[in-house]
Amino acid sequence: MPDHFTSVTDSLRLGSRAVIGGIAAVVAILAIAAGLLFAALPDANAFNARVEQIFVQNDNLTSQAEIKLLEVLAQSGTAFSDVLSSYRVIIFILLIFAAALLIVTLIFLLLLIGLNRRMIEIRRAGIEVQSLHILRSENAVMLNDMAFSLTPAAIETLSVLAEARMDDDILTGVQIEAMISGRSEADCDEAAGATRIKRLRDALGNQLVTELLVRNIARKGYALSVAKEAIRVD
Repeated sequence: MPDHFTSVTDSLRLGSRAVIGGIAAVVAILAIAAGLLFAALPDANAFNARVEQIFVQNDNLTSQAEIKLLEVLAQSGTAFSDVLSSYRVIIFILLIFAAALLIVTLIFLLLLIGLNRRMIEIRRAGIEVQSLHILRSENAVMLNDMAFSLTPAAIETLSVLAEARMDDDILTGVQIEAMISGRSEADCDEAAGATRIKRLRDALGNQLVTELLVRNIARKGYALSVAKEAIRVD
């Protein structure tokens, strides 16, 4: 149980760090993009500076038409400067809006991942084996509120596993075959016991229920993942 809490805590810490890192990365990328974009935009007073340079370089323009043309150019420069300034404000607002959308999307994505993991945990906890009642006379087993009709061979295999679980034992395939067939372990092989386990799992049908009920421990054998207090054999 402490290991479970430790793993949950570590997961929460990693999730929080991922959220913070993702938000920081989004903000940094948008900040760099904004900087490059604003740097690439021309200076708002560039047009006015050019018109002023024309005035200075052509001070011999004295006719009314020429002066009027220069005045139109100056007004055009002022209008261009105002438009460019408004464009800068619009671009800045759009970048802020894009940053907010990306951050919200990232948060919602992480929340969905967390909810999916939580739903998986709830689903597994909801079918956790709380009681296992084996009815040999009826060739049936009650798993929580679910009833399974099994073959006599499957019932014998499950009964042997249940008795071993109540004694805190782990049975190999050889031991399972010997206990069911009544022969000595020397006359039995591992494959026969493994076949009985496979048939039991096939009889239970539901793969998820089977994985929660019959556990295969590497290099040791087979055992039931059920509390001893929850097992009844009639």
